[in-house]
Amino acid sequence: MSKTPENRAATSEKFTNLKVTNPPKNSVGFGALKSAVTQVSKYMKPIDALKISGKINQKGGFDCPGCAWPDPDDDRSALGEYCENGMKAMAEEAQKNTIGADFFAKHSVDDLSDLSDFEIGKSGRLAEPMYLAKGATHYKPISWEDAFNKVGTHLNALNSPDEAVFYTSGRTTNEAAFLYQLFVREFGTANLPDCSNMCHEASGKALSQTLGIGKGSVTLEDLYKAEVVMVIGQNPGTNHPRMLTALEKCKKNGGKIITINPLKEVGLMKFTNPQSPFKMLTGGTQLTDVFVPVTINGDVALFKAILLKLLEKEEEEGNVFDKTFIEEHTSGYDTFIEDLRRFNFKECLELSGVSLETFNSVFDLVLNNDKIIVCWAMGLTQHENAVDNIREVVNLLLLKGSIGKEGAGTCPVRGHSNVQGDRTVGIWEAAPQAFLDKIEAKYGFKPTTKHGYSVIEAIDGMYKKEAKVFFGLGGNFISAVPDTNYSAQALANCNLTVHVSTKLNRSHLVTGKEALILPCLGRAEKDYQKTGIQTQSVENSMGVVSSTKGILEPCSDKIISEVAVVCGIANATLKARSKIDWLAYKDDYALVRNDIEEVVDGFKDYNTRLKQPSGFYLPNGARIRDFKTKTGKANFTVNKLPEWKLKEKELVMMTVRSHDQFNTTIYGLDDRYRGIFNERRIIMMNKEDMKERGLVEQQVVNLKSEFNGVIRTADKFKVVGYDIPKNCCATYFPEANVLVPLDNYAHTAKTPASKSIVITVEAFK
Repeated sequence: MSKTPENRAATSEKFTNLKVTNPPKNSVGFGALKSAVTQVSKYMKPIDALKISGKINQKGGFDCPGCAWPDPDDDRSALGEYCENGMKAMAEEAQKNTIGADFFAKHSVDDLSDLSDFEIGKSGRLAEPMYLAKGATHYKPISWEDAFNKVGTHLNALNSPDEAVFYTSGRTTNEAAFLYQLFVREFGTANLPDCSNMCHEASGKALSQTLGIGKGSVTLEDLYKAEVVMVIGQNPGTNHPRMLTALEKCKKNGGKIITINPLKEVGLMKFTNPQSPFKMLTGGTQLTDVFVPVTINGDVALFKAILLKLLEKEEEEGNVFDKTFIEEHTSGYDTFIEDLRRFNFKECLELSGVSLETFNSVFDLVLNNDKIIVCWAMGLTQHENAVDNIREVVNLLLLKGSIGKEGAGTCPVRGHSNVQGDRTVGIWEAAPQAFLDKIEAKYGFKPTTKHGYSVIEAIDGMYKKEAKVFFGLGGNFISAVPDTNYSAQALANCNLTVHVSTKLNRSHLVTGKEALILPCLGRAEKDYQKTGIQTQSVENSMGVVSSTKGILEPCSDKIISEVAVVCGIANATLKARSKIDWLAYKDDYALVRNDIEEVVDGFKDYNTRLKQPSGFYLPNGARIRDFKTKTGKANFTVNKLPEWKLKEKELVMMTVRSHDQFNTTIYGLDDRYRGIFNERRIIMMNKEDMKERGLVEQQVVNLKSEFNGVIRTADKFKVVGYDIPKNCCATYFPEANVLVPLDNYAHTAKTPASKSIVITVEAFK
């Protein structure tokens, strides 16, 4: 009997010999080099590894498919502009083993779902398109033409275009993303959910409201020149290690670093730059000057405490606020101050979980400096009050005049390498009318103005059978989204699920009645088309658009580019009714960029400027104090404190990545920087909380969350005592995603509240 969708989506509950040690006191260095070399030598061809190390993130090379951290505008390291996790990403995507017809004939979908996520990902590169027929147990090969026609047939059979969902991962290039959204809009819907909906959507909403642009305002040079950098709710040593080099330069120039996070992440404490032989021998650089162990979701409370003390100092001594900036460039100051006075300093500090001594150290740095940059990631964005978190950050920067000047501003640190670019070129379920008007003017069809599904709405639509086709351009949807069991059933309710991917992942095993796996080129592979090897482009998290061009031969002659996939499906679906020559784009990507130039602001002379070795910057109003808000100024906002309170025995849980992980991709089973090895089904708990519950190290427990009357469970996790604030705990995703309710999300942004889930812990029996 076939497994249920929930069982196929479930991560393995088998334990794998957990080992726990004290976390190291230093990061990167020889340990990172060893880890990267081990991964590369095990999974890649040596000649490919050598080629990649010389071209990844280099001018004229290709962009790492991992994080979106920017490359230096000027000279880049001759030793390689890559990091440990970048090389792990390449070892994953450029695997020497391939899988196709023989592999899928040998392994049923149910058998493959029994594997761990690590084992699934390491099965090999997908080498040919595969099809799972209704009622079948095994995928079988299918031609590209038949695959395109099957997608077109299903889409054209829908009662409404809104019955289809078109998801996008953040690794898709500008060219592929632009064509994808163009096809979807000509097809007739705006159902364009993407991975931004699950991570930095709250950042975009908050920054757009307050500063008029949903992106950060700083450059790498600003980070080097900042007096204070606040790093909040993020773990650069694991998620974007090259950021540590920028922080090191900041320190060298006299800057101070404040780290605010429930966990003391090693990468932010001390960093040994592997590009510097001297640092490798002498032990590295101390990065963090003040570590602030804030309680989970205590960030607004901490910032209100800082704001209250700044207001007190301003009224006592003056010259604390940048009054000139406030008067000339902001709106809402009086209302903001009036609301701030309602709060009590001691209550806010207590709610934050921060000691007065630590607070004072932070406050002194904020008080006495105004070149302040605030960096953040999902530790701020995945809460019900996520938008408030970011708006309160902006309030602080506005009071200090720390926006739109050298060494100061906002720095949301994005995940996937082109997640920001995808939104820029139109992957958006709620695109502005001005963009839709340009689409109509250019292509002659009128896009729907109705907002489409975000990720959470798409899952709900599929579950209710209101959406019947799911198409995923990249990513591992089922492992990325919340409420695993509900989401698995949602996908199973579809008539067809389609995934464009480089390698096997769990989403390919949680299918609709029919399913397609369409294998595409990796970022490092040459993209051969009629006009030659194609160049594509990406945008990093600081708004720089640069070229990316593969250097390796494709792993199979049966895989094609994402651009070719989109054009093939658009051509098969829209056929004679389309006003667009889709196949022409496939032959020459420069034609796509010509269209982007006409439709998207900031891309004038796109093809010419893309040839610049360092790429080019897109316009950024906040960077020059041109705030494109409704008021024409930067806006102060009024924000609440989180309202929920824990009951007896309850903990607040946040889901995190291990060091051997990037988003949903599992590179290995070790979390080296936290001293946790060979196991992922763990829960990090404060030792006092363990004692109160009668739990001991490595005891097996079950986890339970209850939200809006629905109980969710995750069984068989091992307890690890850890330095985390009391009443807080941490687990890895996707293992704990089953506990995250679909209907628990950020107001306005609908980002899942994966960092503040209330749970109870019970001994496994």
